[in-house]
Amino acid sequence: MRFTDGFLEELRAKNDIETVVSSYVQLKPSGRLLSGLCPFHGEKTPSFYVYPETQSYYCFGCGAGGDVITFVRTAENLSYVDAVRLLANRAGLAMPEDQADDGTANLRKRCYSANREAAKFFHQMLQSDVGKSGFQYFHSRGVTPATIRHFGLGFAPDDWNCLTKHLRSLGFRDDELVQFNLSRKSKNGRVYDAFRNRVMFPIIDLQGNVVAFGGRVLDDSKPKYLNTSDTVVYKKSRGVFALNFAKNNSTKELILCEGYMDVIALHQAGFTNAVAGLGTALTEEQALLLSRYASQINICYDADEAGRKAAEKAVRIFSRTNVKIKVLRLTGGKDPDEIIKNSGVEKMRSILSGAMNDTEFRLSQAKEHLDLQVADDRLSYANEAVKILATLSNPIERDLYASKIANESGVSKSAVLSQIDRARHYQQKKQDQTRFALIEKQMNAFSKNDFYPPGTPIRVRNAEEHLLASLYRNPDFLTSSCKELSANDFSSQTNRTIFQRLTKIIEQGKNPSIHAFNDCLTPDEMGHLSKILTLSEKLGNNQKECQDCVAAIQEAKKAVAPQAIGKLSDDDFLKLFTKK
Repeated sequence: MRFTDGFLEELRAKNDIETVVSSYVQLKPSGRLLSGLCPFHGEKTPSFYVYPETQSYYCFGCGAGGDVITFVRTAENLSYVDAVRLLANRAGLAMPEDQADDGTANLRKRCYSANREAAKFFHQMLQSDVGKSGFQYFHSRGVTPATIRHFGLGFAPDDWNCLTKHLRSLGFRDDELVQFNLSRKSKNGRVYDAFRNRVMFPIIDLQGNVVAFGGRVLDDSKPKYLNTSDTVVYKKSRGVFALNFAKNNSTKELILCEGYMDVIALHQAGFTNAVAGLGTALTEEQALLLSRYASQINICYDADEAGRKAAEKAVRIFSRTNVKIKVLRLTGGKDPDEIIKNSGVEKMRSILSGAMNDTEFRLSQAKEHLDLQVADDRLSYANEAVKILATLSNPIERDLYASKIANESGVSKSAVLSQIDRARHYQQKKQDQTRFALIEKQMNAFSKNDFYPPGTPIRVRNAEEHLLASLYRNPDFLTSSCKELSANDFSSQTNRTIFQRLTKIIEQGKNPSIHAFNDCLTPDEMGHLSKILTLSEKLGNNQKECQDCVAAIQEAKKAVAPQAIGKLSDDDFLKLFTKK
């Protein structure tokens, strides 16, 4: 879908990149730029920068970059058109109606509409005679009518195709309903409802769209929960239940629970900052999403073995973000729902106020099955505790907990600190190896994205990128220094596309803007363009520099024509990768 230049210009003017990004990332001034922790990969040291002058962003850690549309597109997992629509709604702009919609955007729109109608249907069924068993289930769990309305809870009747027939009557096709995971298709071609005889929990995204459903059985049959699979509008590994409500709380804290009912019970009791994952163990994508809306995460998993293991994993994942972590010790019940019913709201509030930090939690886990009256167990605990304390970056914190470990294990504090230093040295070596592997992985990813063909010399990469940055900064150099240069002279398909669009913009007498590339580059390629634009600060901005880049590109092009590569000897072929 193509939008007019006037519409996109107004869209960007009303969606300043600093303002939009600040709603996802805490930005701090860094000279003329703004920096923060990248929302697209876990990090503790900021490598994400916003460039107000060019209205762009770039992460030096993972290579993500682009303009405000690319940012929203990546952050919200949207198509180009849907990202534009979100920003238009944010700015109060009407989307152009006379534009032909692209297939993906139209499919997403149909999916949102079908989910909304399904949610209304399930809610109506819960209020009817058909849904008496579902209503009775919620009543037995202490859920009030007001809470049912607030969360839009519903009931899927014990019928093979009542929802399918209802949505058909509204104009939805069977193939769409199967694709949206609202219906399923049997081997003999029969289309039937995906959810039957279950209480229903609609999953709502941050824009208020119903994107998926969770359904729970009314008895002990299996599977206990049934969840929507990934669709064109929903990715389970990114989804969080009730974040659309919890993100508005003023505490900058979130309570992370295991299930829907825990969240509902907490919200009903006044803890409106509770959220939950969606039928899977916590993912890094969910952790990054939650870290945008909270400075502290309170992990509130069930008080059983599975819950403790899940909490351990969650602590490890959140440790790669910049949020403060607390872990609740549940007493008086196995989960928040049970605790509130048995002991009341004040009990839950006291559990929250007495939560352990992540270090205390890991230490408590290390000694949980040990008897510290036994020498071997004390030694095992001390060794495990040393590994935990070695991960702490604050020396004061390490010293404080070293005293605690010394008292509990009977080992001298100096010995504990000595072992911590050794463990930190070992961990640093492992981190260096991991960092190298990550860099290698990123390089392989760039290769897969075809930014450059394998074996492209560094001097050629540099020449192409510096030339594109130079033309972006100095459009008049196109006619004065690049008369004999064509897009085919570039080694990278992405760079060819950038050069072609850049040439077209300059020949039309316009000033280049990163926004003009959004409809011809993927989000990954927009990141590549953003990296190129960061070179602007290092340019000499003179024609000689530009001409030298052109000469280097053309020399590399002439050095070995593609059709001649197959005729090279092995030695000459290897020289292509070692020539300086």
